Amino acid sequence: MTAPRVVIIGAGIVGANLADELTARGWSDVTVLDRGPLPRTGGSTSHAPGLVFQTNAAKAMTDFAKYTVEKFLELDCFLQVGGMEVATTPARWEDLKRKHGWATSWGVEGALIDAAECVERWPLLDGSQVFGALHTPTDGLARAAKAVEVLAARAGSRGAKFIGSTRVTDVLRSGGRVTGVRTDQGDFPADVVVSCAGFWGREIGAMAGMDVPLLPLAHQYVKTGQVAELAGRNTEEVEASLPILRHQDQDLYFREHVDRIGIGSYAHRPMPVEESTLDHSVTATAMPSMLPFTEDDFAPSWEQSKLLLPALRQTKVEEGFNGIFSFTPDGQSLVGESADVRGFWLAEAIWVTHSAGIAKAVAELLVDGHSEVDTHDIDVHRFEEVQLAPSYVHETAQQNFVEVYDILHPLQPKLSPRDLRVTPFHARQRELGAVFLEAGGWERPHWFEANAPLLKQLPHDWLPPARDAWSAQFHSPIAAAEAWHTRNGVALYDMTPLKRVEISGPGSLEFLQSLTTNQLDKSVGSVTYTLMLDNAGGIRSDVTVARLEPELFQVGINGGIDVDHFVKHAPPGVQVRDITGGTCCVGVWGPLARDLVQPLSREDFSHAGLKYFRARRARIAGVPVVAMRLSYVGELGWEIYTSADNGLRLWDALWAAGRPLGVIAAGRAAFNSLRLEKGYRLWGTDMTTEHDPYEAGVDFAVRPAKGEFLGRDALEGRTASRRLRCLTIDDGRTVVLGKEPVFVDGVASGYVTSAAYGYTVGRPIAYAWLPASADVGSGVEIEYFGRRVAATVAAEPLVDPGMERIRR
Repeated sequence: MTAPRVVIIGAGIVGANLADELTARGWSDVTVLDRGPLPRTGGSTSHAPGLVFQTNAAKAMTDFAKYTVEKFLELDCFLQVGGMEVATTPARWEDLKRKHGWATSWGVEGALIDAAECVERWPLLDGSQVFGALHTPTDGLARAAKAVEVLAARAGSRGAKFIGSTRVTDVLRSGGRVTGVRTDQGDFPADVVVSCAGFWGREIGAMAGMDVPLLPLAHQYVKTGQVAELAGRNTEEVEASLPILRHQDQDLYFREHVDRIGIGSYAHRPMPVEESTLDHSVTATAMPSMLPFTEDDFAPSWEQSKLLLPALRQTKVEEGFNGIFSFTPDGQSLVGESADVRGFWLAEAIWVTHSAGIAKAVAELLVDGHSEVDTHDIDVHRFEEVQLAPSYVHETAQQNFVEVYDILHPLQPKLSPRDLRVTPFHARQRELGAVFLEAGGWERPHWFEANAPLLKQLPHDWLPPARDAWSAQFHSPIAAAEAWHTRNGVALYDMTPLKRVEISGPGSLEFLQSLTTNQLDKSVGSVTYTLMLDNAGGIRSDVTVARLEPELFQVGINGGIDVDHFVKHAPPGVQVRDITGGTCCVGVWGPLARDLVQPLSREDFSHAGLKYFRARRARIAGVPVVAMRLSYVGELGWEIYTSADNGLRLWDALWAAGRPLGVIAAGRAAFNSLRLEKGYRLWGTDMTTEHDPYEAGVDFAVRPAKGEFLGRDALEGRTASRRLRCLTIDDGRTVVLGKEPVFVDGVASGYVTSAAYGYTVGRPIAYAWLPASADVGSGVEIEYFGRRVAATVAAEPLVDPGMERIRR
């Protein structure tokens, strides 16, 4: 098969890496265009400080950074001087312990060092200012501008063409596909166009009719005069030998420039940049990505720099600029194909740190159809429509700039903007004292203050132990009462934010069969849990499919990435419609759920009348609904769907009928605990494309005998060397939160995915990826803020393994 024609827009560090990765895979018809002159085009790469700190809260971003280090070392474009992140506050020192755990989980060498060793490694440092540091010996400095030249030469030797001083003015398309680009130098035909334009990415995306949630922001960088203590230490060729240094308590970082110090600051006010105001010319001393230095903004940072590094008091800031970088609403990169113009791709908001790794992933997606590293965290379709609004992007991207070095809790919600998406039940939830956290723009109750008095009624063995200060944040013991009432009475859960699509039309069954692993050719009313795989057998999503009519299916999915997947593959005649905003859902769960629902309906809600994993249309208190007999908390009950306009009436009817039964509203904290006790996986957290169904323990949803489906052939002959295991914490009180390393026989061998306190079983639970040899009964250790916590691999599910409760 002939390789497609590819045009890459942007010849910076991302575009050059992508050209290299594509040509290495045999795609030689690659043209790289840039509006600036080659090789230094005037984009962010031309002035990037080049610091590469590999460790990140996200495994994928760490993997991308690790690959960048490996590749740039091979290109002789990396100074592996190591990295040091210092703590000057107790809170930061604890946070570095957590970050060291991430490094261990993701396979990055690192160590926590004391103040004396900090000074030994960075003699200019005032040791009295610091508690210690996280030292990572494989971090260092990427020589980004040099790397671009080397990569361009290598890609060019395989056929790629790099053309500068050529401005793209339009993205050409026909019949929903890209056909090329128009420039001020003529048209360039293409089958694939990839925008690697950096802070110009919004402009390029708009040419293809795509909203790119990106905001260019200025970031200050200065160089000092000569520092006497550095004189003679380095050379122009090897310009640095001290570790790159972060002082995150003051939003600062430092690196050597031979005998001078470079200082970057995030401590100043956010400075949004409008691309249309930039001067496009590039000279030896000016370029579009370098704005004039605003000295007053840097003044406080200069004082803080001199406190940490007293040697700076003998010099001054000699030069500085405000450099432009790209920020997004969640601080992550943007990768993916347009939903409307097939063949038009984005690879934007990518810093030098992750440039080679993400370019490799994009090349793998284009050439092979899947990436070795899971990319859902950076997929452009992860955002909801409301999050693409310019006002939302403008506010949240600036907030991400402000918080770039902040200590953030995994559950920490935005303070603003809020109340963007509320369910029909929101007013009632507020009346019950709901404590809302936010996800995807949705307000989601995590617990209800109205349930606080129920804590006094709990059996003693249901009362959870006190938590440490970190895990106690954004948590309440009220969740224990809500879990108890779900297990022993009945509770209402707002399931509206879980995304759902309607798939209909001739051929819809065959279409769904081709993308999913389980048998869907069942009678009307069937509900099926199934997986969607990529072509390498990795789990790209898990979905629940309800057959409501012969050619009408309601599919519960994991987000916009799944919508795009369905739309991309849908044949003519099959309609895919996102119905989330026009519908709502109440989970009615608990042993008294039938006592609540049945009196409100003429339809038969008995076990025989509506069996487990069956659905039916019905009326409840006169409200037309679709009731699905399934439960993510492991108790009797239904997911009850209706249109958004009927939602409040449905809630009020259920609430009124449930009062004599002691019904409560319950939130996500109880929900997460109950689902872990039942062993239910959460896609994107417990399993991703990096895992196959056998490793993840969801192979019961795979039916190879049903016929062809995407990823089927890739599963043949698989053996699992690792497993997703259930752990219980031996001390009965330490609640970890996820991403902590797990040690088997004293060796770091895996990491925690999900965790919670198990109120039913009376001890903390964690799920973790471990070697397959770590079987039930094995003792392991979880590293939590630098201390080892003993845990035991447990048989799962922990609650109701025989499924008696859920099938009453």
